[in-house]
Amino acid sequence: MSGIGEWENAEPGVRRKIFPPGDGLMMMEVHFEQGAEGYLHSHPHEQMSYCLRGKLRFTVDGKETILQAGDTIRIPGGAEHGVTALEPSALLDVFTPLREDLLKGRT
Repeated sequence: MSGIGEWENAEPGVRRKIFPPGDGLMMMEVHFEQGAEGYLHSHPHEQMSYCLRGKLRFTVDGKETILQAGDTIRIPGGAEHGVTALEPSALLDVFTPLREDLLKGRT
């Protein structure tokens, strides 16, 4: 397992870097190859995603939204969501409260 601030593989074609967290807020940068997916999942944390570059299709509770560079999306806690990169893309994801599931075991 990688540490805080190191790039790691997530799903196929997806790499992420988790930044040092604050007291109740954290963020990570996520890079996608074209066609790569962030699989459908849910968590109790509120999430905001900002598209740094590229074009992505988000699905949140069955509703699809296209994000391009400069766009944001809010994902409520508990919502089932996933993303597909329509071209090489990058996101900045922000979570509150802290995603202990992502931080556990990292230094």
